[in-house]
Formats: sequence, structure tokens, C-alpha cells
Amino acid sequence: MNTFTFAPATKEQAKARIALTGPTGSGKTYTALVTGTALGERVALVDTEHGSASKYADEFAFDTLQLTSFEPTALIDVLAVAAHDGYDVMIVDSLSHFWSGAGGMLEQVDNAAKRFGAGSSFAAWKEARPMERAMIDALLAYPGHLVITMRTKTEYVVETDERGRKVPRKVGLKPEQREGIEYEFDIVGDLDHENTLVISKSRAKSLSGLVIRKPGVEFAGSVLDWLNAGKPTRSASDYFTAATAPDITYEDLRDLYEEARRHNLLAAAVLDPAGGATTLGELIVRRGTAARKGAAKEVEREDAVA
Repeated sequence: MNTFTFAPATKEQAKARIALTGPTGSGKTYTALVTGTALGERVALVDTEHGSASKYADEFAFDTLQLTSFEPTALIDVLAVAAHDGYDVMIVDSLSHFWSGAGGMLEQVDNAAKRFGAGSSFAAWKEARPMERAMIDALLAYPGHLVITMRTKTEYVVETDERGRKVPRKVGLKPEQREGIEYEFDIVGDLDHENTLVISKSRAKSLSGLVIRKPGVEFAGSVLDWLNAGKPTRSASDYFTAATAPDITYEDLRDLYEEARRHNLLAAAVLDPAGGATTLGELIVRRGTAARKGAAKEVEREDAVA
């Protein structure tokens, strides 16, 4: 007998999960800041572009962290710190560096392939993929709004126009990240060199297919309207607070784990009480183990007294 049970679907309030893609010079960083600072008051930005985001510090209020090495595990640690510090919005500018930059996924796979030897690319990808999956899961489980940018590679074909001339035509934009990464986000917008945003994917019907010239706070307002139309729900930070309560029982932690699992938040990056980065799921499990041992010792003491 299986234990699968269907339940009525309900729309719950959520946090933004937005990806902005575009070539160099299309305004990804600026648009991310316009959007992020309209979504929340406290904004944290991971800067992979040698401090370029700080050039907009006279227009936007945000805190920044500059990285020069882009291991997926490093981003998980950063997310844990940002969640602990209570940032309403996390901007990663750009996520492409965690794919093709120093220490990124491609370098991780290359290093693994060298360890395994020639002809072992499959084994190398198999070793590295869980690291990438953990990073993506931590991003999507962040307790605040998330805006990420990705560089795109522009592809062209040469065609003959009506005058018989050979002219290039742009046929597609491909993010510098793993294939299909855009499907992880609720809203994906593609920017061009004129700073026009085309919503290429949206779970919000009101935004689907929109073409927005120089997107501003109105875009963020439309996103918030969609996100807030639903039943209130707990974030990863709320589950963390409950899990670290001093008087929580093993049974409470077991229920908390199951509820967080249903909301896909077990992979959320958090700081444990000792200050180390871990996941919400691992934290709850450790707290549950400790609570169960504590309860067992209490029973032993009572038996000894009796």
C-alpha cells in the first residue's frame, strides 16, 4: 500500500523568482536594481562584475558583496548569510559566472575529469551535478525575493534580403548557463541593447508576453500584485525560527520537516546556531536528533528516581 495522497490545490503568497537575460550592455544590472529595490527595502547584491553594480549606488540603496571565485558552494554560503541578515531581496549579478567563471561548474567538471582520467566526462558531470542542483535549490528556497541576471550568447544566420544582399539576422539568445535553466524561474525577461524587456516566460498571466521599454517600478508592482494574491505562507526564515526555538519537541520538529518539505524549502541555505552554513532540512534533522536524545535521557532520569 502506497502513502500518496492528493489534496486540494491552493494559491499561496510567494516571493519573486525572476531571471533577466541579455547581452553585454543591455541593462541587466540596472534593471535588476530597479526591480529589486521596488520589491523590498533591504537589498543584497552579489557582484561578479568587478564592482560594476556599485556605479549605481547614487541611484539605489543596496548592500553588495564582490566575488572573484564562483564555486556553487560559495553561493550557497552567501545565501545563508543573506537569509540570516534578513535581506528582503537577493540579486545575483550574474549567475553566468557560476557556470563559466573561475571555480564555476565548467571548471568543476574539468577538474573532476582530470582526476578520473581520459574519456570520463560522464563521470565528471555526475560528480559535479549535485553541487549545481544544491545551488539552484538554495536560490529558489531563499526566504526573500530573488532576481538573477544571466549573460546571453547571440546567434546569427546569414540570409539574402529582398535586394539580394547577404545580411545577418539574429535567431536566438542563449543564456550562459546550463540548458533549460530558465525553467527554474517564475518570470524570465530578455533584454536587448535598447533596454527593451520581453517577458519570454511567466507564470503570471498578466505579465506573459509583455514588451516593456526601459522597465521601471511598474514592472515590479505588477509582479508584487501577482505574488500577494494568495494565502499567506511561511518562508524558510520562519521555519528556521521555529526549528531553533529552545522548547521545541521532537514531534514538533518532525511535523516542521514535513511541512517544509511540502513547500520545497528543505534546501534553503541557513546559518546554524554555531554560525556555519547548512540547509534547513539538515538543521531540522540535527535538532530532531538532539531533541529525541534529550527526551530519552529525561525518561532515564525519571526511571532512576522512581
